Amino acid sequence: MDRRQLLKGALASPFSFSGTVFAKDPVFIADMHYHLLFIGPNTPASKPLAKSMAAGNATLVAWSLVGDLLWMQRTLRGFKQKGEPQSGAAVTWFKDELARIKAHIAEQNLKIVRTPADVDLALKGEPHVVLSVEGATFLDNDLAQLQAAYDLGVRHVQLVHYIRNAIGDFQTERPRHNGLTAFGKQAVEECNRLGILVDLAHATSDMVMQTLAVSKAPVVWSHSSVTRTGKPAYMLPVTQARQLGLDTAKAIAAKGGVVGLWAIRSDAGQTVEAYADRLSEMADWLGEDHVAFGTDMNGISNPVITGYADLRRVVEYWERRKMDERRIRKLAIENYARVLKQALAARQA
Repeated sequence: MDRRQLLKGALASPFSFSGTVFAKDPVFIADMHYHLLFIGPNTPASKPLAKSMAAGNATLVAWSLVGDLLWMQRTLRGFKQKGEPQSGAAVTWFKDELARIKAHIAEQNLKIVRTPADVDLALKGEPHVVLSVEGATFLDNDLAQLQAAYDLGVRHVQLVHYIRNAIGDFQTERPRHNGLTAFGKQAVEECNRLGILVDLAHATSDMVMQTLAVSKAPVVWSHSSVTRTGKPAYMLPVTQARQLGLDTAKAIAAKGGVVGLWAIRSDAGQTVEAYADRLSEMADWLGEDHVAFGTDMNGISNPVITGYADLRRVVEYWERRKMDERRIRKLAIENYARVLKQALAARQA
C-alpha cells in the first residue's frame, strides 16, 4: 500500500497520528522556508527529505536553495559578504545546485509544485516540494534568468539575502538603493507575469513597501518574526536585525501576504510550546490569515524546531489548548498554500 492509499484509508475513519486522534481530516503541515545543504551536517544523505516530512505529516515544504552561499561568510555579526560573483558564476552555481536538489527529490519519490493543482494535492495530503531560491543572485542582472528558473521548476524566489545585488537593499547592511531599484521593480513584475511567489525576507522596510506598491500578487516574508522596534535593522544585534517591523508586517498582511516564524530560540522561544505561542501571538497582531511556519530549519544553529515532528507537536499543543480548528489549519498549511496558489495562478490569468 502506497502513501496515498494509506492516507485515503485513514481519512475514511478516525485514526491516531503521533498521539492525536482526528475525528475528521488530519492537519497537514507546510513550511515556507527549509534548507538542506550538500555540505556540513545537514545534508540530504543524513536527513532524507521524505522521511523528514513524513515524521510530522508535512505535505508542502519550500526547499530553499541559497543563491549566494559561495559569496558569504559567518562573522561575529552574522553572515557578511566575502566577495563578488564573477559574471555567470551565480547562474552556474544556481543551476548545479538546483539539479542536485531535484535529483534528491526524485530519489525520494516526492512531487514538485508547478501549478495550483499541485498545491491542492498537498492540501489533501500528497507530499510536495516547492523549489525556492534565497537571494536572487542568479539573475546576474538579466531578467531572462527568471524565465529560465521558472522553466526549471522554481516557483518561490526571495529577492535579497546577504550579498549585494541589483534588486534592492537588505536588512543587515546600510541601504544603498533607497529600497527597490528600477531593475528590482522589473523583477517583481516578471515574477508576477510568470507565476513566481515573491519573498521579501531580509529586505529593508523601504524595499518591502515599494514592492507592495508594485506587486499584483500577494507576497510572503518567509522567515523571521515580528517586532515593535523602530530602529534601523543594520544597527541592531544580528537576530533583532532580521526581525520585521510590526507596521511593515501589517502592510504585507493588508495586501493578502503571509509572514513566517523562524525557529531561532532567542526570538521564537526555548520550547516547542513557546514557539507555538509566539506564532499565535503573531496571528493576533496580523490576523490568522497572515502567518505561517517558516522554520529556516537546517539553516540556523540550535533551533527550537529541529524536525517536522516538532511542528506536529506545535499543532497538538494548539489542539490541547482548544484553539479553533479552522485557525490551526490556516496557520499550519492553508495560509502558505493560499498565497502560493495566488502567485502561481497569475500566469494563467
